[in-house]
Amino acid sequence: MKYLLSVAFCSISTFTSCFAQVDNQKPEAQELQVTWELLDNYYQNKNQTLSAVTLTNTGKAALPAKGWSLYFNASPSFKPKETAGAVKVEHVNGDLLRLVPTEKFESIASGASQSIEFTSAGRLVNFSQAPDGFYLVWDDNPEVGVPVKNTVKKPAGSVSNDSFVSPETIYNKNRNIQDIPAEKLTKVFPTPAQYSETNQTFTLTAAVPIVAENAFRSEADILATHLATILGKQPAVQSSGKGKVICLQKKKGLQPEAYELQVSSNGIIIAASTPAGIFYGTQSLITLLPPAALATTQKAVSLPGVDITDAPRFGHRAFMLDVARNFQPKQQVLKILDLMALYKLNVFHFHLNDDEGWRLEIPALPELTQVGGKRGHTLNDKKNLVPSYASGPNVSNTAGSGFYSKADFIEILQYAKARHIRVIPEIETPGHARAAIKAMDARYERLMQEGKKQEAEQYLLRDLNDQSAYRSVQHWKDNVIDVSLPSTYDFLETVVDEMLQMYKMAGAPIETIHFGGDEVPSGVWEKSPSVQALIKNDPSVNNTGDLWFYYFGKVNKMVKARNLYLSGWEEIGLRKEKQNGRTVYVPNPDFADENFHVDVWNNLWGAEDLAYKMANAGYKVVLTNVTNFYLDLAYQKDYDEPGLFWGGFLDVDKPFYFIPFDYTKNFKEDTNGDPVDRSKFKNLQKLTVFGKSNIVGLQGPLWSEKITSPERMEYMLLPKLLGLAERAWAKDPAWATEPDEAKSVKLYNQAWSDFVNTLGKRELPRLTYYAGGFNYRIPTPGAKVEDGKVQANVQLPGLTVRYTTDGTEPTTKSKEYTGPISAKGSIKLKVFDVKGRSGRAVTIDNK
Repeated sequence: MKYLLSVAFCSISTFTSCFAQVDNQKPEAQELQVTWELLDNYYQNKNQTLSAVTLTNTGKAALPAKGWSLYFNASPSFKPKETAGAVKVEHVNGDLLRLVPTEKFESIASGASQSIEFTSAGRLVNFSQAPDGFYLVWDDNPEVGVPVKNTVKKPAGSVSNDSFVSPETIYNKNRNIQDIPAEKLTKVFPTPAQYSETNQTFTLTAAVPIVAENAFRSEADILATHLATILGKQPAVQSSGKGKVICLQKKKGLQPEAYELQVSSNGIIIAASTPAGIFYGTQSLITLLPPAALATTQKAVSLPGVDITDAPRFGHRAFMLDVARNFQPKQQVLKILDLMALYKLNVFHFHLNDDEGWRLEIPALPELTQVGGKRGHTLNDKKNLVPSYASGPNVSNTAGSGFYSKADFIEILQYAKARHIRVIPEIETPGHARAAIKAMDARYERLMQEGKKQEAEQYLLRDLNDQSAYRSVQHWKDNVIDVSLPSTYDFLETVVDEMLQMYKMAGAPIETIHFGGDEVPSGVWEKSPSVQALIKNDPSVNNTGDLWFYYFGKVNKMVKARNLYLSGWEEIGLRKEKQNGRTVYVPNPDFADENFHVDVWNNLWGAEDLAYKMANAGYKVVLTNVTNFYLDLAYQKDYDEPGLFWGGFLDVDKPFYFIPFDYTKNFKEDTNGDPVDRSKFKNLQKLTVFGKSNIVGLQGPLWSEKITSPERMEYMLLPKLLGLAERAWAKDPAWATEPDEAKSVKLYNQAWSDFVNTLGKRELPRLTYYAGGFNYRIPTPGAKVEDGKVQANVQLPGLTVRYTTDGTEPTTKSKEYTGPISAKGSIKLKVFDVKGRSGRAVTIDNK
């Protein structure tokens, strides 16, 4: 689900070093500059990285030779080069490391620098994997961390043995994209099941009322509110009316989320059998509006005549937001719900806790947010969690610290309900639970000091005498709940019941709770006295491996007793089995008939057909394939492109070309971005008719390890999310079912051109202003020298390519690319949107 491998981090090369005698004064942290530089991505021709960290003293006092530590976040494999010796690096926990000077370290005089080279496991593809979050701690004041604000990540420069994506590669990839006139594009998105345009038009003004019966009043009000942002005045919403109106009317016999939309010169009719269907009809009307209409207030807007009959392909169209690793404020969550609603996504999977944070107030257990909702420098996690993912030493950091109050959560639920979005809360257990564990430790200590031993032990999540040693994939050594403890289930029941009360207060539907269940490392529970007692006394538990089924069996009974079904990551429905001498995961028949809904993310490393195996076995499967839907993966293999890459690279095309019922058919590249041989998939298990009935939908997760702001969140999310929306809503495209490969490729190229033209000419211009505007990613241009001239293209037609020939950065005033460039020398190109925002520039030499 969310592997964060020990990827290549930095190393420190020796720059000029000057030393001075230790001064009685200490330099301030802001006077220390930390510079990181990548030196070699395959150091010594091995799968390891060499990088350099340079400490520059810009203050007046010398940095002493000892008496301090420099904390930062990076892979624990980050170690000083053997020849360095002046510092040592210690692993604190998770991704938090501490650099400590040794007896060989000499003080750094004012104005001087010292560099240290480091090696780390794996390769470093982009700057997101560089060490970050540096802060200084003095030995004589160990409880205080002071952030180093002056940090620099140097450009990649010449990095050996690695091939980043080039302008030529991008150009060739874009070559089959046709520029389609805007008037020929389908004007509703996602693509409707049936769509036709008439020769009629309708002029929409604020004087056109919305006529809706009471059952559709909420949908009418939301539509009127949006139209007010365009027309400057909110149209009236009324129960009856004649003439030219927007009519929301009931029509029996349509599927629950189906609708019909007709726009003619006489008015607009949206018909459906349910409020959800009406709502999706209104969202289609919104995407029918000309995108340019959102830029400024309009007196009137002309709409093309259309006749649409539409219904979704899947009933479960999900987006998952991780707010545990890094937090997002309530207003940003509401904005994302508006985005989901516009593109007819109807499930918001809310990942509310993990090792690095607990984000929902549970009034009965205040420590969950008082301790588990904050990150900052700490020696013992008693008041807050340790810094992770560059959150730094201060608990005031809004990415590392934050939570939703009960009132916030109720507001989110109500906002989602009004937009026909179901919110599935995730309580990540038993792994990825460090925030909860440490919070309950703090509660235990508080109540023990008050002499309330029984109450203190009521919600403990670990055996205090457990000596088990383990390390999770994210390098935590204390993040797994002890499932043998009765207090664990007291904790879960309290959290669940308080959460359900919030749903009740919000009037919001809830059918399931997601209990995580992934990435529990080996070694857990082995030395827990409580576990050993359970093994001795419970005949159903023979070893620690059986605890998995023991735990989810009890959790399943708990949710069933509350009229819910259990959701989780794929591991909740798997068991280990020996095959040909190796351990593999196979569907567990014990839970196959229990209505478990599993988000299957792993379609790599021999598990390419795991989702189909689980569906064929009886599990309800949400396709959450890492290769096509992990929205936090970097768009492309480029040093300056942010995001993770352990599961490959994920550009706009990956969600678009996903074929839900035969996804290996369009599997195009491996995790390194290289072409993949699809013949190796020929013996994989295919979906049966029964298995096909168990594929309930699609989901795109956004994990937040590297997402520290709303702007970065939107950048990683868009425009990739639109590919997910298209594939979840629209019917199977012709190219997906065409058996002739040559014909399929031709059909795909045409469909891809339609899609990217729709994005570039309609949806991204709309999102420039919609809901306050989104910081979507603007692609880098493709460029190639052909016949002595520079040719350029763009992934999303409708965006503008501009260029310079003098080495300067292109701006909105630079020349627009309209044809081959004859100028010689270094040509710099950049793509701009309708508002003048730009992507990264590329440079190509025309010699």
